Amino acid sequence: MTADLAPALPVRPELAGLEPYGAPQLDVPVLLNVNENPYPPSEQVVADIASAVAEAAHGLNRYPDREFLALRADLAAYLRVESGVDLAPEQVWAANGSNEIMLHLLQAFGGPGRTVLSFAPTYSMYPEYARDTSTGWVAGRREDDFSLDPDAARAAVAEHRPSVVLLASPNNPTGTALPAATVEAVLDAAAQVPGGCVVVVDEAYGEFRRRGTPSALELLAGHPHLAVTRTMSKAFGLAGARVGYLAASARLVDALRVVRLPYHLSAVTQAVARAALAHSDELMAQVGSLREERDALVVWLRERGLTVAESDANFVLFGLFDDRRAVWQGLLDRGVLIREVGPEGWLRVSVGTPQETAAFRDALVEVAGL
Repeated sequence: MTADLAPALPVRPELAGLEPYGAPQLDVPVLLNVNENPYPPSEQVVADIASAVAEAAHGLNRYPDREFLALRADLAAYLRVESGVDLAPEQVWAANGSNEIMLHLLQAFGGPGRTVLSFAPTYSMYPEYARDTSTGWVAGRREDDFSLDPDAARAAVAEHRPSVVLLASPNNPTGTALPAATVEAVLDAAAQVPGGCVVVVDEAYGEFRRRGTPSALELLAGHPHLAVTRTMSKAFGLAGARVGYLAASARLVDALRVVRLPYHLSAVTQAVARAALAHSDELMAQVGSLREERDALVVWLRERGLTVAESDANFVLFGLFDDRRAVWQGLLDRGVLIREVGPEGWLRVSVGTPQETAAFRDALVEVAGL
């Protein structure tokens, strides 16, 4: 039967004709477009992961531990060192990347007749999480420097009465971190929403924040409607393992346990994550070098007359270009892939190794005539 004659599929109307999300995956020498950690795990980390996976493989005829409290305890111990916040294992939740964490949050607290509020420009997957859970999507606006005005945020919460507020800090694609006072302003406004409102602070890039920039984890104790999400994809260099997690009140975590699929986190994934967490000191040392590389890149771009957003992440948003597509293509033609994302005129480059950053700088000088 030809496609033209095949029976129609009952695709949800809001999904009809849409393309799946995804950045370009191209085989070029310098990949700086999806904010990956450019450093692969060390041989010792690889060996320990392989050993842990081999041990887990002996029990693959059984379903994995669906509560994975050992992994949750390891994550809590890591956050105690990284952010100085004491959490019980029951206050931590994990899933297949922070994408699934976000989906759990909107499955539990969103849905038909409810609204999720965020502030643009921000992560382009947020409206897709809303769409996929039949949750209304509302985007307020950030300031010209990509900061978030606390009074404007309060007003937006009061106007739209969302069931979920999504705040990325550091924000993607801008790299902007939110001051604690701004997050507290949103939390206070959310506490006044009839029926309740969960505030989610997405700290996927939290480990890359500059010294003195606080984590929203420090606000958890006084705000049971706050959830702080993290990932092992970036700082830990485990993008291929797909491990995301959050910290929140045990009551909020229990709501996520209701909507998760049975045995959603495989035994292999749990083994990989726990083995990597045992090497957190080594892996975090790489974060420091990436921070230094980022700060040096910001200085270099500004010295050449470009506008650069303040960044607490492992990427830099820069511009402004009359034809950013031409600049992006020119870099690609020279073997450097970055991201055409964010407001018109801006481009985003991930922080790579010193060699990759040098290749990016050389290509940009040629393309943009710097």
